[in-house]
Amino acid sequence: MMTISSPTTPKRVLCAALILVAATLSACGEKAKEKKPGQALASVNGEEVTVLQLNEELQRAGVQPAQQDAASKQLLQVLIDRQLLQEAAAKENLDRDPKVMQAIDRARSLIIAQAYLQKRIGTPAKPTPAEVETYYNAHPEFFSNRKQFSMNELVVAANDLTPELRAAADSAKSLEEVAVWLDAHKIRYGRTQVTRSTADVPPQLSSKLLGMPKGQLFVVKEGQRAMFISVAEVKDAPVSLQVAQAQIEQFLVKKKNQEQASGELQRLRADAKIEYLNKSMMPDPKAAPGTPPGTPTSAVAGADGAPAAAAAADDAAPAAPAAAPAAAPADGNTDKAALDRGVAGLK
Repeated sequence: MMTISSPTTPKRVLCAALILVAATLSACGEKAKEKKPGQALASVNGEEVTVLQLNEELQRAGVQPAQQDAASKQLLQVLIDRQLLQEAAAKENLDRDPKVMQAIDRARSLIIAQAYLQKRIGTPAKPTPAEVETYYNAHPEFFSNRKQFSMNELVVAANDLTPELRAAADSAKSLEEVAVWLDAHKIRYGRTQVTRSTADVPPQLSSKLLGMPKGQLFVVKEGQRAMFISVAEVKDAPVSLQVAQAQIEQFLVKKKNQEQASGELQRLRADAKIEYLNKSMMPDPKAAPGTPPGTPTSAVAGADGAPAAAAAADDAAPAAPAAAPAAAPADGNTDKAALDRGVAGLK
């Protein structure tokens, strides 16, 4: 049986389809412009900036109550600028760039992983005075017997550290003789003074520095520069338990966090089925078990919730820099890494 359609049927179908599309677009528009939770403080091209967003920024910045009024105005401008940049990036489809999307996925997974660890572990109990005192007594080199090194440096470009320059430094009796050689050969250099303590450098380097006669030279090569260093003075710089207490407490809390997070990860690994599809990427069975650097384990104690990337360094010798007052001038901070890795460069 053949059905004869009315001439107006296609028009009705078209109208119905258009109505459906319009309703769908309207719903999408409403969803896109859905208000963010919290009282609006500003509107940027129709996009609200809310109190909740501002409070989050204040918390992450660690702003004290007395400074919140002034900081709130500044941070609101930061949020407005961020929204403007985000909108400009979206117009150029940067939010769809594969590298950007990968970075967003990474940040999301790290934040979620840390949130789980934070919920699972919670906040460790504050160390007892006895625990703090035990740690203090166990590390006299960081506290009661701390020594302070005053060192002079000549800094040259790493490319200028030629065999000839090394030979001249080996025969030099002072840093000034090295400077005279550099002047004669028209090699540019800089002078710095660095103060470090046995709490700032690894034990191996500390013992070598303590055993050096005054004025002896040694060379450290770090990245694009090389440093000729001599110890000018070594003196006692003890730190009392009262002064070190707060920093020791902070370190012990962080250490407890890391231990608990490592235990939780070991439990999750034991319950999981992990299969390496690329056998060359399997971990070395001889390697000590632990958490790879950069995993969320290192971030449990973070104040702002951002995962840290230095768990391995913290486990190696975290107490020294954490528990001892800084003794170096601000302009000498960049030399610490060189000294930390300078054991192999000692003559």
